[in-house]
Amino acid sequence: MTSAREALGPQDLSAPGCYVYGVVPWAEGLLPSDLTGLSGAPVRLVREGELAVVVSDLPLDQPPGRAPDVVAHHEVLDAIAGVTSVVPVQFGSLLASEEDVREDLLLARGDDFAALLEELAGRAQMNLRASYLDDVVLAEVVREDPDVAELRRRTRDVPEDQSYGDRVRLGELVARALDAKRGPDADALMTVVEPLVAAWSERTSGPGSGDTVLDVALLVDLDRLTEVEDTLEGLAEAVHERMRLQLVGPLAPYDFVGGAAWA
Repeated sequence: MTSAREALGPQDLSAPGCYVYGVVPWAEGLLPSDLTGLSGAPVRLVREGELAVVVSDLPLDQPPGRAPDVVAHHEVLDAIAGVTSVVPVQFGSLLASEEDVREDLLLARGDDFAALLEELAGRAQMNLRASYLDDVVLAEVVREDPDVAELRRRTRDVPEDQSYGDRVRLGELVARALDAKRGPDADALMTVVEPLVAAWSERTSGPGSGDTVLDVALLVDLDRLTEVEDTLEGLAEAVHERMRLQLVGPLAPYDFVGGAAWA
């Protein structure tokens, strides 16, 4: 999407532009009356046919980029996701006018947005993260691997500068052991989760490092939301001695809208 700063000359940058949050099915009275966005500006809809774009005013010479702007962008989208389907648009999308919003989004891409909204109808995103309890899982590794146990013993009371090589080797063995555990543990969790959701996607901060076992976005049918939450609460209790589970949402479906297509 071409930004207003790119589309307009310098003489026009003092004018108010339309900051874009996402695309929704048009409905009268859809937005909460007190919903505000970036810089506290009221949020409104720009309509074309059966679709509408969620926007708020933002001066063209004040392009978004601050941390509070990012927070406001996501708060608006998550609030909308609580009342209707929404296709999020990438943070920072600023257009010069409502007419540009209609032309660049609803007229140029309306069919694609309509298809996505149909797929997302009655669904929201939940983010699930599972992480190891470090002390517990490290104790498992020590019990299961004699080499790790021996290196732990040899380095326990030795200054770092005198045991550097052993400590490097110990770190490598522990990391390898955690990698070997992570795959089966993640698979066991997803065996429970996958039948409950319409789709899932590994997040960019997903498994493969540190204490993370699993980091996934879940696309959940809203009429199964309570079932999902109850099941995952039970799963968290079942694994609480080794892992911590965190479930966040409902959220706008950021991970299920085709990525760069809405940049």
